[in-house]
Amino acid sequence: MPEILNSFAQWLHDVFVKQIDFWVILGFVAQFLFMMRFVVQWLASEKAKRSVVPVAFWFFSLGGGVLLLVYAIQREDPVFIAGQGLGLVIYLRNLALIRGEKRRAE
Repeated sequence: MPEILNSFAQWLHDVFVKQIDFWVILGFVAQFLFMMRFVVQWLASEKAKRSVVPVAFWFFSLGGGVLLLVYAIQREDPVFIAGQGLGLVIYLRNLALIRGEKRRAE
């Protein structure tokens, strides 16, 4: 059992300590922004007692998506690049729809 724990501790060190550089930190920041969109959406829904998607959801999506795309490009990950690239189009379109709706309401 101690050998398994030592192996696991070494793996954690190799993954989370040895690899730390600017790009890993950027990836964590990007993932945090991306995660915050769900927190914002959940809190808004709880407050309204119904499912709500606030504008902040799309801004967190955009911020996290841009940083994750930069991270994916640096890592040269084609699956991640394609996924984040398409997501950015959707986030921007939703923000444009929201802006158009606000202009019509005014």
